[in-house]
Amino acid sequence: MASKSFLRRCSSSSETITKTKLSSLFTNSCKVTATIPQDSVDNAEEVARLDKFLQKDCQQGNITLDEARYFFCLMIHMQPKPPISSFNRMFGALAKKKFYEDVILLYKQADSMGLLPDLFTLTILINCFCNVGRVRNGFVVFGRILRWGFSPGVVALTSLIKGLCLENRVTEATRLFKKMVVFGVRPNVITYDTLINGLCRTGNTSVALRLHEEMVAGNGERGFICKPNIVCYGSIIDGLCKDGLVDRAKELFIEMKSRGIKPNVVVCTSLIYGWCFVGNLEEAKGLFIEMANQGLQPNLLTYNTIISGLCKEGKIEEANWFLELMIQRGLQPNVFIYNTLMDGYCLQLRFDDARELLFSMESKGCKADVVSYNTLINAYGKNRKLENAMSLYKEMISKGIRPTVYTYNGLLTSLFLSNKVRTAQKLFDEMKLNNVAPNSFTYGILIDGLCKNGCVLEAAKWFRTLEYNEFKLSIEICSSLVDGLCKHGMIKIAWEIFHKLPQKGLMPNVMTYSILINGFCKEGKLQKAYDLLFDMEKKGCAPNAVTFNTLMQGFLQNDDATKVVELLHKMNDRNVIPDDITFSIVVGLLSKDKELLKLLPQFPLQKSTSG
Repeated sequence: MASKSFLRRCSSSSETITKTKLSSLFTNSCKVTATIPQDSVDNAEEVARLDKFLQKDCQQGNITLDEARYFFCLMIHMQPKPPISSFNRMFGALAKKKFYEDVILLYKQADSMGLLPDLFTLTILINCFCNVGRVRNGFVVFGRILRWGFSPGVVALTSLIKGLCLENRVTEATRLFKKMVVFGVRPNVITYDTLINGLCRTGNTSVALRLHEEMVAGNGERGFICKPNIVCYGSIIDGLCKDGLVDRAKELFIEMKSRGIKPNVVVCTSLIYGWCFVGNLEEAKGLFIEMANQGLQPNLLTYNTIISGLCKEGKIEEANWFLELMIQRGLQPNVFIYNTLMDGYCLQLRFDDARELLFSMESKGCKADVVSYNTLINAYGKNRKLENAMSLYKEMISKGIRPTVYTYNGLLTSLFLSNKVRTAQKLFDEMKLNNVAPNSFTYGILIDGLCKNGCVLEAAKWFRTLEYNEFKLSIEICSSLVDGLCKHGMIKIAWEIFHKLPQKGLMPNVMTYSILINGFCKEGKLQKAYDLLFDMEKKGCAPNAVTFNTLMQGFLQNDDATKVVELLHKMNDRNVIPDDITFSIVVGLLSKDKELLKLLPQFPLQKSTSG
């Protein structure tokens, strides 16, 4: 810490730091552009300002990056230099304001000029490295701590654990946590919070739960007590809710309250999300009311969460009620909430209401974004409302909103559904001209659309182009082309593509098999189709009702009732639920021979998929 007596000695130093020299040092050494204030007077006044900066401003956090750089240059060129504790105070204040990269740069400058760091300096440096995703550098500094004979503290080790978690290296973070005792360091509640948060964020909630249970039990085996706090409970509750384990999350919520820890808005919002995720809206609304009763003001995320849950369940009127409530309570809905409501309207095919909401957003002080337009364009596209989709596309362009790949995917879907093949191809070219890169879904839409509109050879050319350019093909793209080839009598080419799938790192799914089985049935190659059923089961791909129906229809048309009955039994043995098409096949079978009724399996009484 720079004492006043030390700073007074600096003011009478034989080397007077002039304004001109300090300005030059500040610009050249710190690699920044700045000037010394014109009203700066002599060296004594500068030292007094430095004293105030270190003793008061840094402690209170009332600093800016520019003034920190200014005083750093002043300090680094003083003779004698201030003690390392003065630099630590500055570095610490900057780190608290999250100027991590700047601390690293300033430290390197000080190090190059011979400033010797202490344990606190190195600890601050580790924290900065870890917070900017450079945990490897953090461990280099940690190695220096050990080589220089310092005893690392809980802050340094907690920072390293945080850095590992930020890089999703939670296994290493957990290992380091267990090794803390080797360094004679006891983890504190922040250490636990850091590791538990990292575990939950990366889907390792079960491991986080074990740590939590250890804390609740009193950390007996580690020889100290460190009880869970609101941060610990909040991380685990959030992780459990995202995993769909909401009942367990509720148990922890009750446990937290029983330990005298009052829930905050973040924890309640996580639990509301969990209830909405599993479709239990009554519990979600109940917790929302409980928040209000306890004086907890729901924030924008809370409202967005419950509005989203209601929209997904088709309760759009209730969602609107919550929108009005938040406005009454002084919260301005953001674009995410409006987009959520628009999506809710679209799910109910209430396009006029969704469009009206899009138009009314700006009058309520909220500007629509690309997601707003994409939501409506995709909804229009899937429901064959091409003119509406194209109109919105032109509108967003006129407003300077740049379309994304999702915009084009929605429009291409709509165009192909409306048999506008040439227009779709022009839009695809326009997409590339606007520097929007097609993704796997885009190519899937293109190839599927071309196949379904009779342009199978053109689709095959695109497929070959993607192969040539080593594009990572998806099984959906391959299945679309196989389907198109089969429907246009090119079963041999379809079979070749099917056989080469493993070479592309792809495994055919139930849709791929069903498409090819249908293709062979149409060609009258029933045995080949039947063999594919065994092949798919052998490779761990379970057939569904579509697969069985396709095969049975083929054998029924060939008057092979025995095979149809056999397939019905296989279907029943594999617990595949029959649908309306299955029942129509059975009716067709019995119309040919009613005696076959005695041979049919007894399917369990369950609702058909289309019923």
